[in-house]
Amino acid sequence: MLVAAAICPCPPLLVPEVAAGAAPELEPLRAACLDAIGVLAAARPDRLVVVGPADEVTRGPHPEGAVGSFRGFGVPLDVTLGAAEAAAERPLPPSLSIGAWLLSRADWADAPVEGLGLDPAQPAERALAAGREVATRAPRVALLVMGDGSACRTVKAPGYLDDRAEPFDAAVARALDAADVAALSALDAQLAAALQASGRAGWQLLAGAAEGAGLGGRLLREEAPYGVGYFVATWS
Repeated sequence: MLVAAAICPCPPLLVPEVAAGAAPELEPLRAACLDAIGVLAAARPDRLVVVGPADEVTRGPHPEGAVGSFRGFGVPLDVTLGAAEAAAERPLPPSLSIGAWLLSRADWADAPVEGLGLDPAQPAERALAAGREVATRAPRVALLVMGDGSACRTVKAPGYLDDRAEPFDAAVARALDAADVAALSALDAQLAAALQASGRAGWQLLAGAAEGAGLGGRLLREEAPYGVGYFVATWS
C-alpha cells in the first residue's frame, strides 16, 4: 500500500548547472523538494516509484540504474536512478532525470527505486488505475511524483496568459495540501492540456494509489516564478 508521497515540480532549472546564473532564484524550491524526499525516507518504504511526464519514446517503466542526461540542456551532466547499476535500453525522460537528481542530492539509499514515464495526455481513468497497480508493488510503497502546474500564468509564460490558469493551480494546491483524492481524481484532463499542466496525470496516479490509505497532506511550497505553477507537497 502507499505509505508516503512527495510531489515536486520538474523544470530543468531545478538543476543548478542548468540554471547557471538563475540558480539562486530556485534555491528555496530545491530545499523544499529535499525536505519532501526526507518525508519519504521517514516512512521507511520497501519500494520507491518515481513518476513523471514522458514523451512517446521514454514512456513506461525504467529500472533502477537507468541513466538520464542534461546534455540536451547544454550541460555535461548525467544522473542515475537509484544506486544500482542496470543495462537500461532507454534514457530517462527529463522529469525522471530531475527526480533522479533530487534523490542523489538527498543521498537516497532507503529503498529500491524504479521509474515510470507517463503519457501526460492519458485519461484520468487510466492514471487512477495505474496508481492502484503501483500501490500493490510492495507492502510499503512510496511515490515521488514529478510534474508542473499550468504554464499560462503570465504573458511571458510558455503558454502565454490564460485566465483559467491561476484558478486551476489554486485548486491543485488545495487538493495537494489536503491530500484530497477526490479533487485530484476530478481534474479536467482537457483543461490541464490546454494550460500545459504536465503534472495532471501524475497527480491522478497518486490519487489512485492513495485510495483508502488515509494519508494526510501538507503543501510545502507553491510559486510561479516563470509563469509556470510549481508545487512541493508531501502525503504521509
